[in-house]
Amino acid sequence: MRTLILLFVAAAAVAQAPAPYKAVGTMSQLMIDIIYPTSDALFYIERSPPKTEADWGVIKQNALMLAEAGNLLMMPGRAWDQDGFVKDAKLLVEVGAAAYKLAAAKNMQGILDLNDQLYVACVTCHQDYRPNYPRRR
Repeated sequence: MRTLILLFVAAAAVAQAPAPYKAVGTMSQLMIDIIYPTSDALFYIERSPPKTEADWGVIKQNALMLAEAGNLLMMPGRAWDQDGFVKDAKLLVEVGAAAYKLAAAKNMQGILDLNDQLYVACVTCHQDYRPNYPRRR
């Protein structure tokens, strides 16, 4: 019984401990300064196709940042709910992670093939959570 009480006290202390992270930017800043530029790098990869190792490195960086931005969207205080919002953010993580692997393999067609998934992740979330976002017809 004493062990159970100690475990309960320890769990309560952990639950009340301050989070080791702190959100710095607003949701708008996260979208405008991180998600839009990194998603655009993938959406419009054909405009300036990567030719060198350095070019592919930039694509990898953008893909990784996009995936991690999905995790940032799920932080407490940012996630609007644990249902649709988190589901959409996880799609962003999945697409970014897949794009990272494809960029590491220098597979431009594979990245282009992800465009529909990336579009769905972005638009679905915007339709549900961004006020006044144009609705599909």
